[in-house]
Amino acid sequence: MVEIAGTALAWLDDNGEKLSHLADRIWEWAELGLNEHRSAELLADALEAEGFSVQRGVAGMPTAFVATWGKGEPRIGFLGEYDALPGLSQKALPEREELVQLAPGHGCGHNLLGVGALGGVVALRKEMEARGLSGTLQYFGCPAEENFSGKVFMAREGLFSDLDLCLTWHPGSLNLVHRGSSLALNSMNVTFLGRAAHAGGAPHLGRSALDAVELMNVGVNYLREHVPEKVRMHYVITAGGQQPNIVPDRAQVWYYVRAQERDLVEEVYQRVLRCAEGAAIMTETTWQVELIDAIYNLLPNHALEEVVAEAMKVAGSPRFGPSELEFAGRIAESFTPGQKEKAIAELPLDEEAKEMLREQVLNTEVMPLPQGDLPMRGSTDVGDVSWVCPTAQFSTACAAVGTPGHSWQMTAQVGSGIGHAGMIAAARTLAQAGFTLVLEAGLREKARTEFQKRTAGKPYRCAIPTEVTPAFEQLKKIL
Repeated sequence: MVEIAGTALAWLDDNGEKLSHLADRIWEWAELGLNEHRSAELLADALEAEGFSVQRGVAGMPTAFVATWGKGEPRIGFLGEYDALPGLSQKALPEREELVQLAPGHGCGHNLLGVGALGGVVALRKEMEARGLSGTLQYFGCPAEENFSGKVFMAREGLFSDLDLCLTWHPGSLNLVHRGSSLALNSMNVTFLGRAAHAGGAPHLGRSALDAVELMNVGVNYLREHVPEKVRMHYVITAGGQQPNIVPDRAQVWYYVRAQERDLVEEVYQRVLRCAEGAAIMTETTWQVELIDAIYNLLPNHALEEVVAEAMKVAGSPRFGPSELEFAGRIAESFTPGQKEKAIAELPLDEEAKEMLREQVLNTEVMPLPQGDLPMRGSTDVGDVSWVCPTAQFSTACAAVGTPGHSWQMTAQVGSGIGHAGMIAAARTLAQAGFTLVLEAGLREKARTEFQKRTAGKPYRCAIPTEVTPAFEQLKKIL
């Protein structure tokens, strides 16, 4: 029989409006990674007001912080994120309408993520105080998950190394515990340097850096046929010259290379760099590479996931009202034909669960644990934390079933009552799971045993060299 964290859950019910207000402020600010100054300050101040001691500006990032309460064992971590995405500004409306033209927006719901984790850790603290329980709770304010992987730099500094375990969540369209891994990733700039010349009068005297970028991209696109199926490679050209009548003497492309495992990323990464080398030879330019970040795939922990699944049952699903259901219905009208069905079909759930989702606009039940692992097609710097200590992640319904991440539809919903309800449900789950793990040393030990088996006892080694610092210069380009 699971003991219920009654004080924690009651505190969250009483403070839902306050937490929603915090999430809305972060949604309105919509600050990009490494630039989340107001958002980080808001969360750090709120935790300080709740009796947590806060260390700010950790791991070389002004918007990274660690908030700590309590002492002794167990040591449980909670991850918070609060960065937005470029170009996804959107009003909290069910039709496309930018809040600020071309501005960032919370298309992945991190305005909810950071506040939901805050609610969970504060509520758990209230429960532990009421019962006289000992232990250490830490909230990690993690910048730049979307682009520059703040958690990796925090992991490199050893900030997660003393934890017994770590819990996190992510806004989604389902109330579901994550099972499976994510894609490891390398992110890098490749810069080509050539020779400027008059593109009309003397093009033969020039050596085009832009030609080198384009030839590299052609080479990588042919390479796609000759890498494992689930490898992902994508890019944007961040510098390509200033006007057409000048042969560009400098051009740059920003690449992501993803694969299921860290070792495979490194292998494919080297092949991509050979495409760059070949492009430089063909164009008689020079080239250089700058590694921006490198992250691990997520390491599952089924023992911890089972604890979270039980906590979700106790905490309950989001409490949506008629206005939230109406809003979600109008959002669903903007989906492309078959979008929702395709999303449901790919889930590792039995047919009964899938049929239930087909009938719902908003997921109003806690879904069963997936029948098998469902690897994420994206990447997350939570992966590095999961190689340092046992880590579990889940989602709650903060958007209509079938809503794609990184979309205006997601931005709209996470700034509405739909997102608020999902966030409070997530906080309730985090508090309940944390409470169970504080009480049950056997469950913590089971998670640790599985972690040691999966890592084969090998200590975590950050994939980012010590000389690489957070990508503040890359942020300036985006800004």
